[in-house]
Amino acid sequence: MTTGAHHGSEIGADLQTLARVTTRVRHNIERVIEGKGDVITSALVVLLAEGHLLIEDVPGVGKTMLSKALARSIDCTVRRIQFTPDLLPSDVTGVSIFNQDTREFEFRPGGVFANVVVGDEINRASPKTQSALLECMEERQVTVDGTSYELGSPFIVIATQNPVEMEGTYSLPEAQRDRFMARVSMGYPVEAAEIAMLSAHAGKQPFDDLDAVTDAAEIRKLISIVAQVYVAEPVQRYAVGIVTATRRSPELALGASPRATLHLVRAAKSLAAISGRDYVLPDDVRHLARSVLAHRLMPSLDASGARRPVTDILAGIVASVPVPGRTG
Repeated sequence: MTTGAHHGSEIGADLQTLARVTTRVRHNIERVIEGKGDVITSALVVLLAEGHLLIEDVPGVGKTMLSKALARSIDCTVRRIQFTPDLLPSDVTGVSIFNQDTREFEFRPGGVFANVVVGDEINRASPKTQSALLECMEERQVTVDGTSYELGSPFIVIATQNPVEMEGTYSLPEAQRDRFMARVSMGYPVEAAEIAMLSAHAGKQPFDDLDAVTDAAEIRKLISIVAQVYVAEPVQRYAVGIVTATRRSPELALGASPRATLHLVRAAKSLAAISGRDYVLPDDVRHLARSVLAHRLMPSLDASGARRPVTDILAGIVASVPVPGRTG
């Protein structure tokens, strides 16, 4: 681990800055969402790894509240897109409009032109509208009528979706799911947190006194710090090993893509940095496997018939891949 140690002298001060800022953001979000530390960590990991986050859960458990609290914590541009069955692709990307005065087309930006894009109930829109997000999520640009428009940095899509069994939802296309770095579930609040919420939110909106604690420029700096985190070859091989095992599993009809491997390693670098380390441990990769990989996998017909959850299949796969540096 000498490379990591040498690297440490340069990055140590940066990691302290990163810890300070992420702690401020975390405490800010916890003012409106209590008892959900893991979910908040996932959101920060994805933000600093330049990924996108999918929050899936039943209505009313605070999905939109989490995304709005994260957005409010950073002094940057925020747009909210309410995904409905009648939403058009041009509402998302923007549209060229003919200006009668200048006799020229001019571009009117759509909802994705912001640093933080909050997509409410993404799986209520038609697959065609959902796929309008594909280019901007992957390439951070939008192409309308042959002209490409760059999106700013940082750029994160935080989308919420209700479980697919609920009425009036379309399941996300595979290509769309694959562009979300991680999927998390809010879960119901614990009883104490729910009681605290009743007192805290009585008579006022919880966001009223939530101020920004950092800005887009500082987040860009933290993203560049995360990019410098060291990943040793055995750890890279371990990440590839887990992803390859999903493609070979007889219980899965669709394994994880090469993009998933990239997302897993980038997220692990982000988690390592947030944990105060300038190198990735196999544990970082293992810890993130579920949130980064599960939403991309499809069970085989037999596994579906046996009602075996994808998360259980994945847990078995992760357990079967040898962890580097451990024997026996």
